[in-house]
Amino acid sequence: MYRVLHRALCTATEPATVSIKSISEDLYKEVKLKRLVEKFKKASDMDRFRKKTNIYEETVRRLAGAKRFRWVRDILEHQKKYSDISNEGFSARLISLYGKSGMAKHARKVFDEMPQRKCDRTVLSLNALLAAYLHSRKFEVVNELFRTLPTQLSIEPDLVSYNTLIKAFCEKGSFDLGLSVLKEMEEKGVNPDSITFNTLLHGLYSKGSFEDGEKVWEQMGAKNVPLDVRSYCSKLVGLAREKKATEAVEVFKEMQKVGVKPDIFCINALIKGFVNEGNLDEAKKWFDEITNFDFDPHKNTYSVLVPFLCEKGDLKTAIKMCKEIFNNRCLVDASLLQLVVDKLVNEGMISDAKEIVETGKTNRYCRYKLNLPEEE
Repeated sequence: MYRVLHRALCTATEPATVSIKSISEDLYKEVKLKRLVEKFKKASDMDRFRKKTNIYEETVRRLAGAKRFRWVRDILEHQKKYSDISNEGFSARLISLYGKSGMAKHARKVFDEMPQRKCDRTVLSLNALLAAYLHSRKFEVVNELFRTLPTQLSIEPDLVSYNTLIKAFCEKGSFDLGLSVLKEMEEKGVNPDSITFNTLLHGLYSKGSFEDGEKVWEQMGAKNVPLDVRSYCSKLVGLAREKKATEAVEVFKEMQKVGVKPDIFCINALIKGFVNEGNLDEAKKWFDEITNFDFDPHKNTYSVLVPFLCEKGDLKTAIKMCKEIFNNRCLVDASLLQLVVDKLVNEGMISDAKEIVETGKTNRYCRYKLNLPEEE
């Protein structure tokens, strides 16, 4: 199969007979990243392949995740040899991919080279560049580019541009500036959407600016922007942080009444709220509710609840959750499991501690190197 595929990718007379799906599957299965790069570059000779955004996204994600940034640059620079590079959408894709890899300088280079390739720069490529610096966590640069490039290039920022700027300010923790952008949008006649408001809600509620979060919440209603699961989840996080778990439960019930289906992160927020208040029974109760909503506990669920169980001395439940983590193949930090092991040894529950250590070493989906400390 590989020889057939390899021949098809290398032979100019045959590419039309090759299934893009088969090429995609072969790239997905390739475990050697250097060969992945070679195959990807050969496949790029096919027009049909270059139209498959998802294949580009996945390949770059794998390379960047492995910190093979030289190879990310290799395959993306290779794309400049094709006539597609004169198409703004194709160039914007390269800018975006560089950005998601944290390679903002290379993204800027693609943007700056567009005129010499007779490729127009509109708000599409501007937004791709702003997002590239956002993903690269260059928040000051996002603001600088937003303030200078539109004037220089006679480009009018759109809703996506403003949302990206607000996101940059929120990520930086500059919430006053983020709120000022909301006012600027109104002055420019750009109507904020749910993404605009949810970005602000998440930043304000999660960072302790609860009162400002409430004001934005009210603005959503005033502007008839529908509250969605992300809106409610942000408020639940804020209430949990404020130690208002009972009020959070009422908000949770309200969202269900209005037809907004909660997700696992909403329930995690409730659990966190009761943990913050030191209420073990309610925290465990909401953990049990997870299955009633047909969800699986998330990594963050265990990260919040397991240490609390150890703190409260409920080691029986902590052991149960460790077994669930292994059985459900939930990837958690080894330190979480080690915490339980240490606590068990400290309480003289050696056999239970040994079982967790052994399971961590032998389970197939992830090998945890846990230590069995000596009894105190």
